[in-house]
Amino acid sequence: MSTPAETNLERSSWRSLGGLRAAAMTAAALGALGSLDLTFRAGHRNHSLLLMALFVIWVLAPFVALISAGMVARRWAVPTQATLYSLMLLLAVGSLASYGAVVLGPPRAKPAFVFLVVPLASWLLIAIAAAVARLVSRTTSK
Repeated sequence: MSTPAETNLERSSWRSLGGLRAAAMTAAALGALGSLDLTFRAGHRNHSLLLMALFVIWVLAPFVALISAGMVARRWAVPTQATLYSLMLLLAVGSLASYGAVVLGPPRAKPAFVFLVVPLASWLLIAIAAAVARLVSRTTSK
């Protein structure tokens, strides 16, 4: 059982995460929409609907996972929430910067490579962050 002081500390920590949560959820949603737009721009000459659909699913999947996690994160430990929200911000900015450099920058020989690697790197970062957050949560709860 927690003491009243611990309960107040937990409540203030959750409140302080409110702004970070709102920013992270907004950034992830905008990151998903922006990534979708840039995917369509990069593939505008591609006439294969199946290939475009696969790219769209692959590019959006990390954002869908992060937003879904963000919707249930209020039940998680504060360090885990902070890790998730920080990762959401990082991946939104990083993805848009990477895709934007391909689409808006000078022409590249193989622009699809970035649209394959960025989601893969996002999944790896998500897995690493989840493992670290779980370890930190276990350590702080003992």
